[in-house]
Amino acid sequence: MPLKEQHVVVLGGTSGIGLATAALAAERGARVTVVSSRPDSAHRALATLPTGTAAETADLTDTHQVSALFDRLGPLDHLVYTAGDPLALMTVDTMDLDAARALFTLRYFGALDAVRAATPQLRPGGSITLTSGTAGLRPVPGWSVPASVCGAVEALVRALAVELAPIRVNAVRAGMIRTPLWSGLPEADREQLYAQTAAALPLGRIGDPEDTAEAYAYLMEQRFATGTVLTVDGGGLLA
Repeated sequence: MPLKEQHVVVLGGTSGIGLATAALAAERGARVTVVSSRPDSAHRALATLPTGTAAETADLTDTHQVSALFDRLGPLDHLVYTAGDPLALMTVDTMDLDAARALFTLRYFGALDAVRAATPQLRPGGSITLTSGTAGLRPVPGWSVPASVCGAVEALVRALAVELAPIRVNAVRAGMIRTPLWSGLPEADREQLYAQTAAALPLGRIGDPEDTAEAYAYLMEQRFATGTVLTVDGGGLLA
């Protein structure tokens, strides 16, 4: 069990993909800490995760809180960044530039700042796994800003893999996954989106968080992978 007794920190680890990744890492013997900006979310996550899991709260857009978080956490072996706010879709002709900038705040700059603060604490053989999405490779109208975030994260992964070596830096490129990030849509619209997407996929279904968690675990355990972006999308890039 490569993760046994290793310290895995999952930022955004209290719901969706992050929660599933935390649960899988704990199942594989890791000592897991999940981090959320909301204490209530952290408490709910702890109720579902194995005994011994810890939870912290921090605003990942506040660099002082991020630095203090990693000072408290101390040494770690693997950093996983899955934090993200609901996607803001907008066409160029109706774009709110402030909203466009805001989408980078947590998903890109939050990840970059977490890497900055965590790197001095990473033990030899450690890894960092960030989160991207297939929109960066196959956007549709209205997705120019989220696609740009995905592209920026993937470029960051390659640059950090060189700069931080021998720390391994990778990312998971997720397709449509059933997570709370889509909860802003009315239920009927959300289920219609899931059904339409599933019908177009070679595997005939959208992903569950547990499907994607396997990819994060693989990248933590795979000691010869760095600068890699692993796609988990049910074949969406082929559809």
